Amino acid sequence: MAETITTGTILFKDGTFLPDALQFDSEPCATGWRLVRDLDGYGLDRKIRDAGWRFFCIAGEIKSIVFGFEGQRNVRRAVKRMLARLKSDKFNSLQITRVASERFLGVPYLSVTACSRHIQESLFLLRDKDFRKLGSNAIA
Repeated sequence: MAETITTGTILFKDGTFLPDALQFDSEPCATGWRLVRDLDGYGLDRKIRDAGWRFFCIAGEIKSIVFGFEGQRNVRRAVKRMLARLKSDKFNSLQITRVASERFLGVPYLSVTACSRHIQESLFLLRDKDFRKLGSNAIA
């Protein structure tokens, strides 16, 4: 885990289906998640669009706080805590939007904020099972 987690860092679920045309380096980050190396959200979005796929940003933010000073160890702790709390069946990636070291009554803490992202081929933000339901209703 040599890659530094900063604002713009992208993580995606292990096993996310990606087209062969979409190639990028990644490394394990947390259980079931991988970190995209050498690309931020904008760079990955360009690669995904070049492959003919879409990179959706899902509204809302996710936040995690850990006590202690700024450092990659604490950033990774905050990200792992964030991922453990998520109901991640609705999206397959996450973009870190803010990493900030702050203090409250003299106690240092680190705040990490992220937004849910989703990589898929379709222009419409629906999961595979949603497409199957639509298809079965249309036939009936």
